[in-house]
Amino acid sequence: MGRRISYREALREALREALQADPRVFLMGEDVGRYGGSYAVSKGLLDEFGPERIRDTPLSELGFVGAGIGAALGGMRPIVEVMTVNFSLLALDPIVNSAAMLRHMSGGQFSVPVVIRMASGAGRQVAAQHSNSFESWYAHVPGLRVLSPATVEDARAMLAPALADPDPVLIFEHAQLYNLEQELPDIEPFSVDIHSACVRRSGSDISLITCGGCLPKTLQAAEELAGLGISAEVVDLRVLRPLDDATLLASVRKCRRAVVVIEAWRSGSLAAEIMARIAEQAFFELDAPLARVCSEEVPIPYARHLEEAALPQVAKIVAAAQALLGLKP
Repeated sequence: MGRRISYREALREALREALQADPRVFLMGEDVGRYGGSYAVSKGLLDEFGPERIRDTPLSELGFVGAGIGAALGGMRPIVEVMTVNFSLLALDPIVNSAAMLRHMSGGQFSVPVVIRMASGAGRQVAAQHSNSFESWYAHVPGLRVLSPATVEDARAMLAPALADPDPVLIFEHAQLYNLEQELPDIEPFSVDIHSACVRRSGSDISLITCGGCLPKTLQAAEELAGLGISAEVVDLRVLRPLDDATLLASVRKCRRAVVVIEAWRSGSLAAEIMARIAEQAFFELDAPLARVCSEEVPIPYARHLEEAALPQVAKIVAAAQALLGLKP
C-alpha cells in the first residue's frame, strides 16, 4: 500500500532526504528559510537544518545563482531555488555561460554539480511576468540536463539522481502541480532515472506527447478521446534535455499519428524540435501530418478567461487529435 501526498510534500521529502544524506548539500534562494518557500516547499526545513544549510538570499538571481555555481565548483552540492522561471533570465549568464560550459572549456578538469529548481508555467492569474514556460530555452543549451517532473513520484524521486549528476541540472516545477495529490508507492529508496521519457497511458490510435503541467490535461484529453472510441497513448517527456528519442519514436511508430502538447509559445518551442525529430526519423511511418497544441503567441494575460484561452486546454487537445483522425470536433 502506498500513501497519498501532494507534489509539494513530495518535493519537501526529497529535500529533507538529500540534506540528511550529504552534509555538502544545502538549499539557497529567496524566502526558502524563514518564510518556508514561495510555494511552501521548504516549510520547516530551517528549523530542522539551520541557517547554514537553508540559506535565505538577497533578491538577486544573478548574485545567488552565481554563488551556487561557485559553491558547486568548490565541492559543495547546492540546490538553488529560483522563485519563478521568469526571473531566471537575470541569471542566464552564470547558468549558460558558466555552469553549462565549464566542463567543456576546462577540458574536463571541472564539473559543476549544481541543481537549480524553479517554478514554471501559467494558470494562476499572476500575469505575464510570472507565467512563462522557458523550458524550451534551457533545453537548447548543451551542458545542461533539464527535467520536468509532472507526477508526485517524479517530484519525490528526481532530486537524488540530479544531485548525483556531475553536471548542472535544472528542475522545472509547474506551479499548477504543487497541490496535486497522488498515491506514492512504498519504495525505499525512491529512484527514477533522469534519462527516459515515460508512457503514462498506452494507446494505439494517436500519440499525445507532453510534459510538466500539461500532463494532467493531456491525460484528461485521452480519457475524453476514449469515450469517443479513440485510443490515445500519452507520453510524458520528463527529461527535456537530452530528449529520449527512442521512447518517442516507438510510440509514434505504433500509433502513426502524433500531437505534441507543450505549454510554451509555438514559435521556436520544444514542440517544434520534437516534431522535427519525428519527421527526420519516422516520416514514412506517419499516416497524418504532425500537430501541436501550444500557448498562443501573446504575453500570458491576467484576466482569467483570456489566460485560459491563451494556454493549451483539454478541448484543444481533443480537437487536434480528432482532426488528425479525420473526425469533426
